Amino acid sequence: MDTRQLAAFCAVVERKSFSQAAERLGVTQPAVSLQIRSLEERLGQQLFDRSGRRVEPTEAGLRLYRGAQRLLTLERQVLEDVAGEAEGPLRGQLAIGASTGPGGTVVPVLLCEFAEAHAEVTVDLSISDTQTIVDRVARRELELGIVGATPRNRSVAYEPFFRDEVILVCPPRHRYAGQTVTLDDLRGEPLIIMQEGAGVRQVIEDELRKSGTRLRDLDVRLELGLQESVKSAVEAGHGVTFISRTAVEPELAAGTLAAARVKGLEPSREISLVRAAGRVATRVADAFVEFARARV
Repeated sequence: MDTRQLAAFCAVVERKSFSQAAERLGVTQPAVSLQIRSLEERLGQQLFDRSGRRVEPTEAGLRLYRGAQRLLTLERQVLEDVAGEAEGPLRGQLAIGASTGPGGTVVPVLLCEFAEAHAEVTVDLSISDTQTIVDRVARRELELGIVGATPRNRSVAYEPFFRDEVILVCPPRHRYAGQTVTLDDLRGEPLIIMQEGAGVRQVIEDELRKSGTRLRDLDVRLELGLQESVKSAVEAGHGVTFISRTAVEPELAAGTLAAARVKGLEPSREISLVRAAGRVATRVADAFVEFARARV
């Protein structure tokens, strides 16, 4: 039911005059008359007795007046609640996903700091490979995603978040540690890689392609699904790997892993935010993005 019609109706009941109701509402008298006529036609009832000097509600009009007052009061409360929500403390849930790279390093810290700053916000973080996170954002199961690659999907939109260097890492006593090696050197070295769909893997495949090399030209021994598994395998001496520098900063600092360079390769990636195309962002999501951008 059109609440503007109900507001006009209540104003006429209370002022017992179409002209005074129009003055109160700040509209013309014909506009009020049209609203009342439309309401009467919709209900199939005459709502006012217009035969006397003053306009009086009929029995049907009195019943409608009692219900209309409740509806208009509820409308005011809803509008006040919405306006207050837009200005008051942040509250609600943030459903966010991250690929294994940023999801294992930067994102958890950002979310913890954000949650500490906004006590009435709850966070639900899902970590998976890039493709899975993008697909879940597209299905609107997640409001935001933070991923290390941008697979094509017409149902999502990407925006830059921060840049992340991808490096070759090896055990600290490995002959590559701290060195620059060639692609030919790398062909004879056991290589551990992330599984299909991981952002780092896509970056490396793209970078190798620019140099005329494919991943299958290298000695790939293991494909693992978790970044932590890859790090553990390299630390144990089972091979070398390409991985996000952010993901191994603690190990590099502790000396349990060492970095190396591959001549002719400068792999880096844009860590991106991903949202469902056309989805209106919640206030919580917008606040988190603003918070995170100020810290990365």
